[in-house]
Amino acid sequence: MGRFSFFSISVLSLLLVFPFITPQKPVMAVPLSTNSRWIVDENGQRVKLACVNWPSHLEVMVAEGLSKQPVDAISNRIVSMGFNCVRLTWPLFLATNDSLASLTVRKSFQRLGLLESIAGLQANNPAIVDLPLINAFQAVVSSLGDKNVMVILDNHISKPGWCCSNYDGNGFFGDQYFNPDLWLEGLTRMATMFNGVTNVVGMSLRNELRGAKQNANDWYRYMQNGAEAVHSANPDVLVILSGLNYDKDFSFLLQQPVNLTFTGKLVFEVHWYGFSDGNSWVTGNPNQVCGRVVDNMMRRGGFLLDQGWPIFVSEFGVDQRGTNVNDNRYLNCFLGVVAELDLDWALWVLTGSYYLREGVVGMEEFYGVLSWNWCGIRNSSFLQRISAVQSPFQGPGLSDARPHKIIFHPSTGLCILRKSLLEPLKLGPCTESEAWSYTPQKTLTVKGTYFCLQAAGLGQPAKLGIICSDPSSKWETISDSKMHLSAKIADGTQVCLDIDSSNTIVTNTCKCLSRDNMCDPGNQWFKLVNSTGSSTATKPFLPITSC
Repeated sequence: MGRFSFFSISVLSLLLVFPFITPQKPVMAVPLSTNSRWIVDENGQRVKLACVNWPSHLEVMVAEGLSKQPVDAISNRIVSMGFNCVRLTWPLFLATNDSLASLTVRKSFQRLGLLESIAGLQANNPAIVDLPLINAFQAVVSSLGDKNVMVILDNHISKPGWCCSNYDGNGFFGDQYFNPDLWLEGLTRMATMFNGVTNVVGMSLRNELRGAKQNANDWYRYMQNGAEAVHSANPDVLVILSGLNYDKDFSFLLQQPVNLTFTGKLVFEVHWYGFSDGNSWVTGNPNQVCGRVVDNMMRRGGFLLDQGWPIFVSEFGVDQRGTNVNDNRYLNCFLGVVAELDLDWALWVLTGSYYLREGVVGMEEFYGVLSWNWCGIRNSSFLQRISAVQSPFQGPGLSDARPHKIIFHPSTGLCILRKSLLEPLKLGPCTESEAWSYTPQKTLTVKGTYFCLQAAGLGQPAKLGIICSDPSSKWETISDSKMHLSAKIADGTQVCLDIDSSNTIVTNTCKCLSRDNMCDPGNQWFKLVNSTGSSTATKPFLPITSC
């Protein structure tokens, strides 16, 4: 009772000292809620979270990049890259330590000796330099709101710094820097502070629970308390729960569901990287690794979709330089799954470079979509690849067309389409994708026509025909990855869909079906994706090329 009374006064004083900075216009029909496994707006229409992570939890406690570019320029760049949402991280101590929250941005950089960054801030964001840290955080949220970008507030860590390890004292309830009561206070403060800020649509209660102390009993106790505290302080936001073992494990929910007093607001988040499975993508056969990893993911968390809960992949990412074989193979598998399940997601990471990370000033982030100076795009082909999954394929309110399939090619982010009956099938933007039916007889038919997909021969373009009963028209999903589409040509040889150097759809000998770990089946991986959207439902990535 005494703790709560003191805390109530503390929250009130914080809000009086640090007034709201409210976005000037609403993002959409907010607040958001859930409808079974989907996130929907106030009109019941599916809203797909296609987010990018923007770190603000390191020692400086200021959103990264503000010494390199104006905050509004960064917000504009986020929109230009096709993201509709930011997962904005924050350290618990920013919300629970009033002396830290009131520290000015300038003084926060000064105490760390980051004088060059102060000069950059003065040049690019002079209005932020002398704001208290908590107001600077609000200013970033406000800038995103002005651009109609949704924000998910993510309590990433307690003590500001780089995350994460089993031994950093931030991993689980009761760790050195992870006091459960202080955590509840921090969640309540942040939920209260952003109550009524319409572009703040969700709160992620804690990033990557981990370490020796983690256990299911404490997870239920504290995560349920945290969910209730956030919902009580701000009933408009989605409440997002992370799992155990670095946000990879919800298997305990198979025995006991979450018990909360509210409904329609709960989302579960998972993390999935190539390095989540060590070097398996390099040392193992990619088909077999993909099958095994996906089965494991579905068993430990993906089952929640079948139980009627939304899953938000709040962190995934790759080395944007494109030279990491482990990441490249993983990404082909990941994008196939994200498209097939039409998951909500958040890319790690926006950051081109950090003010200070792990003692290194100006460290470059090769997982970042932006370049070191936060001006250029590190890898535009990567952004083109993910553009197809930035918009929903299906869900409540999305019924511009009858249910159909699109044939998605993860390694390019493109889909199979046709220009005419005389031209070969090619890969192109999924916005122009053909609508296909996959029949019980295993034929792939252009919806509304008699034309089916046929294999002509080794190295030859696949074609459309009307004789759809022979083996060349029967397409099986084979291999552990379930992403090879295979048929038999006239001489009985098994072939798989493939692409040539001009992105024409051809058929070739099926690759990498054995234990061989030296081959890469990416060109031959296709995913049949359910869709009810029209061919104009998504927008291609349109990069802004200069700052």
